[in-house]
Amino acid sequence: MASRLPPLNALRAFEAAARHLSFTRAAEELFVTQAAISHQIKSLEEHLGIKLFMRKNRALLLTEEGQAYFLDIKDIFTALHDATEKLLARGAKGAITVSLQPSFAIQWLVPRLNAFNILHPDIDVRIKAVDQPDNSLTEDVDVAIYYGRGRWTNVLAEKLHTEYLIPVCSPLLVNGKKPLFTVNDLAQHNLLHDTSRRDWKRWFKEVGVKGVNVNHGPIFSHSSMVLQAAIHGQGVALAHSVLAKPDIDSGRLVTPFNDVLVSNNAYYIVCREHQADVGKISAFRDWVLETVEEEQDQIEDGQLL
Repeated sequence: MASRLPPLNALRAFEAAARHLSFTRAAEELFVTQAAISHQIKSLEEHLGIKLFMRKNRALLLTEEGQAYFLDIKDIFTALHDATEKLLARGAKGAITVSLQPSFAIQWLVPRLNAFNILHPDIDVRIKAVDQPDNSLTEDVDVAIYYGRGRWTNVLAEKLHTEYLIPVCSPLLVNGKKPLFTVNDLAQHNLLHDTSRRDWKRWFKEVGVKGVNVNHGPIFSHSSMVLQAAIHGQGVALAHSVLAKPDIDSGRLVTPFNDVLVSNNAYYIVCREHQADVGKISAFRDWVLETVEEEQDQIEDGQLL
């Protein structure tokens, strides 16, 4: 036997219109047009073969049958609403696994994680550090931090900071035996490289300085390692502004020059599209994005450089 249940959209339109006794207010609640509500009600009446509304002195009233139907189905919609809220509340608790590069975990996430724990004590964050985070959104991972240009498929990726590359070094190096007064003084120091030598080449081209040999100095596989080398006075690093911020704030690193290079890449927070609104995932994403927005304002105001 075929189902005689009417379409859910028509029922939603009827419940809202009956509750408000207004097609206009029902349309506003459901974010549709008044004509759409009217069409749904007409479709429902035709499906049931029963008149549900009548107009009297320009007022919208329920028929006797409409009133009885409304009283029966309103509890169903209330139960659906309560069940959804209960499910979302459960989703806002428990554990969340975050996959990201070790350097971003050490330099950015871990120092700030206590702030998230205070706001959301019912959510336990589990950190999964991976060297190659692309495609790391495996079944055991809820959220990931990717580094690149945002061109990933089948995921929701939201850009975090605008990434700047900035020269940093130990404060002892700036005023040492070979002080750093101008960009040309970099020729007297070791250049520390993060992954490759391309960034320093781009930086010198951007500031218009020629003749500095960038084909020397150690190359590090992790950004946190190049920062540690700079802290220990082993040379001048071209660091990611996001990752260098804690060490700049603490005074372990200084920025001898104000010249910065906007990176072609950036960090993105990534999750599955269909899970973006799950309570604990949404809470973590919102916290990361809000924290990033505050710090980006500081960077652009020149407070970190």
